[in-house]
Amino acid sequence: MRSIFSSAAVLQRHYPLVSSLRSQGFGLGSYETGQPGAADLFLIAEGEAPPAPARSVIIGSEGRHVLPSRNGNPARIAFGPADAAVGNGFARALVAGAEMPTAADPESLALLALAERVAQADITVLINGPTGTGKEVLARAIHNQSPRRNGPFIAINCAALPETMLEALLFGHQKGAFTGASSGGEGFFRAADGGTILLDEIAEMPLQLQAKLLRVLQEREVVPIGASVPQAIDVRVIACANRDLQGEVAAGRFRADLYYRLSVFPLSTKPLAERPQDIPALAATMILRHAGTRAVVPWPTAEAVETLVAHDWPGNVRELENVIQRALLFAGGDTIDASHIVFDRPVSFTFHREPAPVTQLFPQAPAAAPAAATASEPATLGNVVQMSEFQAIRETLAACGGSRIETARRLGISERTLRYRLAKAREQGNDLARPLSMAASA
Repeated sequence: MRSIFSSAAVLQRHYPLVSSLRSQGFGLGSYETGQPGAADLFLIAEGEAPPAPARSVIIGSEGRHVLPSRNGNPARIAFGPADAAVGNGFARALVAGAEMPTAADPESLALLALAERVAQADITVLINGPTGTGKEVLARAIHNQSPRRNGPFIAINCAALPETMLEALLFGHQKGAFTGASSGGEGFFRAADGGTILLDEIAEMPLQLQAKLLRVLQEREVVPIGASVPQAIDVRVIACANRDLQGEVAAGRFRADLYYRLSVFPLSTKPLAERPQDIPALAATMILRHAGTRAVVPWPTAEAVETLVAHDWPGNVRELENVIQRALLFAGGDTIDASHIVFDRPVSFTFHREPAPVTQLFPQAPAAAPAAATASEPATLGNVVQMSEFQAIRETLAACGGSRIETARRLGISERTLRYRLAKAREQGNDLARPLSMAASA
């Protein structure tokens, strides 16, 4: 773990910053207990000599500016108490770089401190939270602070892999094990040997494969397709879900034994709107990330920060990154004003005529009524098709009493395709699995 050596002046003036860096995984170095290492960093005050310029951040109190380290020179930042929320975020980003998580809200800092303790115990972790709230970032932080940090970190999205190939991609296969297997493949689990594998969107994994994953977790071995001898693996598993897995277990869509095997230590990420102190820190991190080679990095005004904090962030951190990239495009000078903050618009649709019958989109589907017309903007053709698909899925689910197996059969698609469509709709704030009566009253 890298350590930060702070001068006495920085500790006195910016102790909250130093304390938050400690919560985010940095050690605090002291000249009384040891000498700095080759990778350690330095926080010094304006006027103090940097011990290692390329690894130093100089913090001043006059004016308001930020300058990343370039050509071996120290990074520089200056801000007063009124700009501390953004200033501390910039300073954290200058010190931590892209590989460290960003946090300033007390609950987020507490979560990172807990994750640091979890990292030291080689146990399976389940991270639950809404889409776009930093579950993979938290998983990487656990890996980077664990004894496995020098091993591989492999992240797999279970909803994005082809269902027919999922088992072979995860557990490997031998040459000739199936049509097209012209050579063998080690699979993601064996590729992650000695490190960590992240199984994202674990709720989308088919039930049949869940049983095989359970055995892998219990026995710490995999049996590649076409093989008869199991192969031992040394892998830490972190699973992520954007749905309540206990609810999925109750609904029969997720194995109870696998849930308890994964949930050795559960962690939860919260929606961005519920951790407002993270927003200025994340905004500062993203400004530095996307400012590129600008001579001057724009600084958001207090009004701009207030505008960001007041937003409800349905798209969470991903939406914030979109907003920051737009703001950098609009801001030509050294300041991001509130007028530069442009949020994602809610999707709205106008149908001037009925969309194509659903039976043309899903040949085996019953015809569905067109979606309700609301709107301030005309819909694109892609949006019309997508909304028709969503309407067909919602009504077929209702007609099948919520059975996904029967719904997929009637729509003429695989269960995996149906799960993918449901997950895509949820990311857009459209829970197709809700009963129609509830959706209408919401």
